[in-house]
Amino acid sequence: MNHEDLGFVYRFESTGQPDPPVTLLLLHGMGGSEYDMLALGRSLHPQAVLVSPRGKVLEGEKVRWFRRIAEGIFDLEDLQRRTHELADFVEVATAAHKLDPHRVVAVGYSNGANIAASLLLLRPETLAGAILLRPMVPIRPDPLPDLQRKGVLIEAGRNDPMAGAGQTAQLAGLLQMAGAPVTVYWHEAGHALTEMDATVGRYWLFTGYAIAAGNAAQPQGR
Repeated sequence: MNHEDLGFVYRFESTGQPDPPVTLLLLHGMGGSEYDMLALGRSLHPQAVLVSPRGKVLEGEKVRWFRRIAEGIFDLEDLQRRTHELADFVEVATAAHKLDPHRVVAVGYSNGANIAASLLLLRPETLAGAILLRPMVPIRPDPLPDLQRKGVLIEAGRNDPMAGAGQTAQLAGLLQMAGAPVTVYWHEAGHALTEMDATVGRYWLFTGYAIAAGNAAQPQGR
């Protein structure tokens, strides 16, 4: 189903089962749409509820989640405003669809991974955890939030020209300083996603995240 009455155009998909184990907040990369991450989300967890909004910022004709000043230089004021806007949407969407607000895991790619990390750092109550695919460091809040029990998986590409090893290390360190249990997985890849991203993400969702979140995402029937 498509929706646009809660502040964002978004895609909502559910298997219809009672008490779904996890809600995946799917956040596309630059130039993407609310459809881009659906197949990945379903691959990560076949029983998950999928909530996939579309970013609101245009750079030329490409959709983004927040403005940037130049390549790799973010408009921090806009990033903060858009982060809170997205967090507010997650709150009203989970209420509108009668979902458990404590079982929301963000799955973000590139620009979507950056705003997912910003959600963790600025509005940590919004998420139970996150899968960050090719992220950069979006913001460094002071003081840091308490991210204990907020499991985070960072999937990085060794040959990524945009989100390099330094960015990955800095983000992992920042989240760990805030108390988050962070897993970093290095792919023999660049910035683009591969099939292994889904494989690693699926394994982490059923193990690392489930442990960090008190088994909230354990798959049923396994």
